[in-house]
Amino acid sequence: MTVSIRFSTVPESCKPLQLEIDSFWTLMRSSLNEIEGPSHCWLNKSAITKDLSGKDVVFLVVAGAFIEDSTFMLEKVKSLQQRYSSLNVIGFQHCRAFSSDVVRSRLAKIVMSEYITFPILVSNKSLSEISDRVGYILFKGMEGSLLLHEKDVEIEILETAIKDLLVQPLEQPGLLHTLRGTWVKPLDAFKQPYLCSPLQNLLLYFPGCIEVDEVNERLFLSDINHHRIIVFDGNGNILDCIGSSPGFEDGEFESSKIMRPAALFYHDSESCLYFVDSENHAIRRADMESRTVETLYPKPVGNKTQGGLLNWIINKLWSTKVVSSNSDEVDASLLFYPWHLHKSLENDLFILNRSFETLWIMDLLSGLIKEVVLGSAKILEMCGPLILEKTSLLKEIPSNNLPQNIVNKFSIEGNSCAGVVSSVATFQDNIIICDSDGQVVLKYNKKSKSMSSFNFSNFGVLGLPYWLVSPMESVYADGFGVSGVHVDHIQHFTLLPGRIDIKINVEIPEDTELEEPLNEGCIWRQTRGTATETLVAKNKAESTEKIGVAQQWYDELDDLASLTEKENSKEDTTSDTKLQDGKICIDCAVNTSPGTSEVIINAALYLRIQNKTNNSKMQQLTRLVSNSNPSSKDSFQTEACARILSTSNKTPEELVFLRPLHVRLKINSRDHPKAENSKDIILTESFVEVNVLLK
Repeated sequence: MTVSIRFSTVPESCKPLQLEIDSFWTLMRSSLNEIEGPSHCWLNKSAITKDLSGKDVVFLVVAGAFIEDSTFMLEKVKSLQQRYSSLNVIGFQHCRAFSSDVVRSRLAKIVMSEYITFPILVSNKSLSEISDRVGYILFKGMEGSLLLHEKDVEIEILETAIKDLLVQPLEQPGLLHTLRGTWVKPLDAFKQPYLCSPLQNLLLYFPGCIEVDEVNERLFLSDINHHRIIVFDGNGNILDCIGSSPGFEDGEFESSKIMRPAALFYHDSESCLYFVDSENHAIRRADMESRTVETLYPKPVGNKTQGGLLNWIINKLWSTKVVSSNSDEVDASLLFYPWHLHKSLENDLFILNRSFETLWIMDLLSGLIKEVVLGSAKILEMCGPLILEKTSLLKEIPSNNLPQNIVNKFSIEGNSCAGVVSSVATFQDNIIICDSDGQVVLKYNKKSKSMSSFNFSNFGVLGLPYWLVSPMESVYADGFGVSGVHVDHIQHFTLLPGRIDIKINVEIPEDTELEEPLNEGCIWRQTRGTATETLVAKNKAESTEKIGVAQQWYDELDDLASLTEKENSKEDTTSDTKLQDGKICIDCAVNTSPGTSEVIINAALYLRIQNKTNNSKMQQLTRLVSNSNPSSKDSFQTEACARILSTSNKTPEELVFLRPLHVRLKINSRDHPKAENSKDIILTESFVEVNVLLK
């Protein structure tokens, strides 16, 4: 096998390294079909594995970056993933004690906090040159060229090397502000960290940054891995939610898309919330009065579409935006995974990355970057007082009350816990702290000297989370929904056409309890085929119309287009859910015409586990994770998520989790019965009751 090797520094001999590369390939290929073996385990590896034997397959192996703090290195890799969808990224970590709970918990936390979506191979087999190297290995196929780079290599060098290896014609890089632009993709195009996916069904998933509005007594929380900002009051009552799903799109709160929002700054006189959209490399602004989100940086241009239904459908199916771009090369002055945000006395925004190595100074009015400062020493000269003001709050709290992840955060130039500067704030007589490992928000009362967590309520404001349902267009396109979606109950009915009233009785798992009554905002109903949904409050005597599949498609699109207007309506709505005999009852009604149809009901049930046994904390957390993610059969995945939660000082019973409900009713409607004159049809009414047991 002939291999071309290029180093950032030329080695004395290439032969020993070539043998190790061969050994690495043997290890990786032999372990692909086993999640765990005697000398290895795969983390973050989904059930779907690409063919790795193709001669044109390009691989980027990230070696040794998962034990030490290599945030900036991993950010480079993620940006290349965004730009080149055909690039296969794999992590490799040598660890003698790879099966220990401590190591696995540490790696799982990195996957969660860095939002890593590629698989990581952990092995106790020592490949000295590779095992001891923290850097990148780039190669093409089994017999292609090999390139090794140290971890501090510039991203332009890596990108040039990737372009050289990609098959012709060269893949066009995705817009990353190039690195400049606004990129908007369908929901299915955004990958999630597979290893930590059960944590997605917790109420909060990596809550990392907090801001307060003392005047209006509001708090703003970046629920980072849920891609949303939650607005709540001092009692934990949820008031509003900014962001609907991962992506990059301006608009009203319910339709806007953001990607891992981080630090926030509330401008009282403007009634605007400025926030970092970290994975989009952008600064966004939420107008709290008009309830709209706009992008402050970068400025999108030319986002004009022709009118008409067809263009509206196309924009919904695959949204695009045209943005300004002066160069195809990466501009050092552009935002690259920003994280922290502060306002200076000169009406500028100070924007910093997580490692405090880069500071962008942005003019608040124009949204233009005025200056870029590199190096933590220079940054501390300018931002030291701001950082110290926030981190000094932690000194007022006894160390045994602080979350472990706060205590262990890095310090820069004597500023301890600098990494959590955006995770701490004061509100009234409390110090607010985000516990991103325990997935809770804590408050330390300075008068009573006590620590507690917020008990959130009013979950209906959050609506139905994006990951529980597929977009309506995808449902129609796939025929029977998206494959792999967990279904709790499927039932078939043969009924006469007409009005069908449906009552669904849901029994939650026996070791759980409902946190609050199911709100109508947590329920999503959809009909397909010859059925159309009817509001329960409507008059049952209204006429039943025959509706074809094509007409139903356009009717659903019209409903979707006016969804935001309906949600903002001030009219009172009557809840169609109630609690009877310990069961949750969901009511709905449909009109059907002859033919086949399907009714789909999704709901978000917010629960707590009950401790009715003498189980240990880890056993309870494992049960909690299993209850929240019924589709997962991966015991290692469940255990890894439970260990992340175990670092919190909170008991398992204090954690609120979401149990998704997915019910599908398939209806076959016969022909309309005829009246005595054999011309008129008889309108019928039916009633069905469905019992669902959640396990």
